[in-house]
Amino acid sequence: MCNGILGKKIGMTSVFSSDGTLVPVTVIQAGPCYVTQIKSEKKEGYNALQLGFSEKPLGKVNKPLAGHFSKSGAAAFATVREFPVDTLEGYELGQPVRLDMFTIGQKVAVSGISKGRGFAGTVKRHGFSRGPETHGSRNHRKPGSVGCSAWPSRIIKGKKMPGHMGVDRKTVKNLEIVDIRPEQNLLLVKGPVPGPKTGILEIVKAGGRR
Repeated sequence: MCNGILGKKIGMTSVFSSDGTLVPVTVIQAGPCYVTQIKSEKKEGYNALQLGFSEKPLGKVNKPLAGHFSKSGAAAFATVREFPVDTLEGYELGQPVRLDMFTIGQKVAVSGISKGRGFAGTVKRHGFSRGPETHGSRNHRKPGSVGCSAWPSRIIKGKKMPGHMGVDRKTVKNLEIVDIRPEQNLLLVKGPVPGPKTGILEIVKAGGRR
């Protein structure tokens, strides 16, 4: 069975657990996804399913993608991702993939693109400590010395510096599935996940290949 699915972040809310505890959850519209390509070890060197999510008109994609999607007999999709599988038995082109692979209480890893924060300094971007606020200090949020004096007379590659923050691929592991609502294609996971509302997410079973 496929160990992952694509989804869209709806937002956050909270639900009560069976013991009356208020649990913060992220609501994810997970699927339905459709198999747009089957990759086999014999042809591509590995077994994987290519899943399409979020249907769009066939006229809204270019000709190469339109030809690719037409092979599966499904519509065109805005998002396509691959998920490794151990065996290809039971899968065919155009087959829907839904939430029946998950169970309540199961742990999953959720990946997405983090929110963009623009240009940020070292305090916000890397959590640097700030300088003194009083006694004539003129160093409040500066990064401090970054050079290496006479040798090697340059800034070492990878030095934490001010710069563009966010829009990175992030993965949060071991999130618990609090509730599954298959009739609405909704998955409720405990805690926050990366990205803004409507952001595309990849949900994979904990310990599964990705």
